[in-house]
Amino acid sequence: MANTQTFQRFAPPGRGAMAAKRLFDIVCAACGLVALSPLFLITALAVGLTSPGGILFCQERIGLGGKPFIIYKFRTMRKENSGLKITASGDDRITPVGRILRKTKLDELAQLLNVLTGQMSFVGPRPEVERYVRLYTPYQRQVLLVRPGITDYASIAYRNENDLLAGAKDPEKMYIEQIMPDKIELNMKYLREISPLADIKLILKTIAAVVKG
Repeated sequence: MANTQTFQRFAPPGRGAMAAKRLFDIVCAACGLVALSPLFLITALAVGLTSPGGILFCQERIGLGGKPFIIYKFRTMRKENSGLKITASGDDRITPVGRILRKTKLDELAQLLNVLTGQMSFVGPRPEVERYVRLYTPYQRQVLLVRPGITDYASIAYRNENDLLAGAKDPEKMYIEQIMPDKIELNMKYLREISPLADIKLILKTIAAVVKG
């Protein structure tokens, strides 16, 4: 883990670069919501008609500047607010439709609403729950200097995270001690490379990874 006394601090991009990134997010999120509206409707009906509960899963996450916000996903579980904050692939709370949504990442589409409202970006560090953010070192807390995103290097590298956790004796311990630190290092890699071109490349890599998966 990085030495908190000697690590090189991340310098956020200038206002112009971040304004361009925000404009890109607004245009793409608005177009995506319109273009994908039939898929949203089908997904909402599949969730609502196959298990009791709301269509959306709403959970507090920590975003830009360490401020909490509510993230949206299509609901994939029967009891979203009980049990661990992480989910292994064999978790019996996951509904049959939820397994399909998780595998195809369709449950994440609802986050276009978060992007449109400025709480998230298309690309950026995935937002964590407060329970895990409290464990961050000063070095790791630098990921909170930019808007969280729908995808990033860590999302691609750990697209099968649920399967990894399913094989662990203590899934939460494995997540905290092994997976989370590695994901944050991948987040820092993105922060060092952040640019509109890097965002486009990551979006294309994410699409390819989902299709391949």
